[in-house]
Amino acid sequence: MIDTTRIEIEKLLQKQRMYFNAGKTKDIQFRLESLKKLYAAILKFEKRITDSLWEDLHKSKEESYLTEISIVLQEIRYHIRHLKGWAKNDRVRTPLKLFPSKSEIVKEPLGVSLIIAPWNYPFYILMNPLVGSISAGCCTILKPSPSTPNVASVMEEFIRETFEDNFIGVVQGGREVNKILLEQKFDLIFFTGSSAVGKVVMKAAAEHLTPVILELGGKSPCIVEKDANLDIAAKRIVWGKSINAGQTCIAPDYLFVHENVKEELLEKMKQALEEMFGQDAQQSNFYARIVNEEAFSRLTDLLNEGKVRYGGIVNGSQKYISPTIIDEVRPEFKMMKEEIFGPLLPVMTFSNVEEAISYINAREKPLAFYYFGSKKMLNLFCLKLLPEELVSTMYCCILPTTIYPLVVLVTADLENTMVKKVSLPSVTEGL
Repeated sequence: MIDTTRIEIEKLLQKQRMYFNAGKTKDIQFRLESLKKLYAAILKFEKRITDSLWEDLHKSKEESYLTEISIVLQEIRYHIRHLKGWAKNDRVRTPLKLFPSKSEIVKEPLGVSLIIAPWNYPFYILMNPLVGSISAGCCTILKPSPSTPNVASVMEEFIRETFEDNFIGVVQGGREVNKILLEQKFDLIFFTGSSAVGKVVMKAAAEHLTPVILELGGKSPCIVEKDANLDIAAKRIVWGKSINAGQTCIAPDYLFVHENVKEELLEKMKQALEEMFGQDAQQSNFYARIVNEEAFSRLTDLLNEGKVRYGGIVNGSQKYISPTIIDEVRPEFKMMKEEIFGPLLPVMTFSNVEEAISYINAREKPLAFYYFGSKKMLNLFCLKLLPEELVSTMYCCILPTTIYPLVVLVTADLENTMVKKVSLPSVTEGL
């Protein structure tokens, strides 16, 4: 894959600005037709998308459909059903001092958006924000991750065959290309990735006062109380941790379990893993691989701390790390200071639930929180884990084992969209 040059990026951005200023994307029918074209193209390219996900991440076609393709298709259908209603102007009350004028909120596109996608869900996280951008009437530049080159190549062909690049274009490359992109003035930037890179994106956007939507990671805790249904907890925890080999931003990052049920829970988790992947997950077609050598090396270094209770098997030639449960973990361990983003699950215990609450509150807010136990205790967790000012802007949902299992807290920041003065449903709608 050849990196896009600075001249090509600047030319593409200029073409999109001219196209946007012509006003064609403001037409609702144009947006609806574009969404339908995107939907048809995904169905046409579905096999090539799943093949490329297998080549880059060893994702099975079933997992690819469940966690990537089906979500985007559902999002498109939802937008097609509701776009006309979202786009209508809203009448609002006029202050008496402005009488006899009338007031309304006019919803108009921002302009040209930039979507920078990560490698862990390289199709879904590139395409889902694009759905919102199309619905909002924006032109879009897409930047796939170079860490999944097969997916990036298919995405470029997919977009070029479906849309003119003055409406939607693709830019390829690594950090230098990202740097060039972030030097340009966009009207909105949608970035998914690490907090460290998120800071770089926000700093660059501030130079142009460009609004930014950041979807970043974090260490998402999983708490299991002594009154939890351990069979259900075990199956859901290992499913959430092992899907995409743990390379999911809201995967359970570490486990806090009541000391009275720890051994029983760990045994049930081992059984659940073997039911899912057999005794050797390396032979399973349903277990993904680590994305690259850098990530593989970082994860294997973490195995030097604590005691491996299950798994711990690695194969560098295949970038394979088995689902691994690590016991005797202490807070000062490296694995407890950074997001793991892999199939390693550290285990710590508590005797009183306040210990777990204090530990979590003493650290950065997680992207997700998973809890197994009584509903009464869940309410306590929600009240004590969320600052008062955030209670009204976060959601506490009990989800079955569907796309994302267990209890998830999602910040309302993800509800931002690519239009002025309006809150369209988020890219997480339907999860």
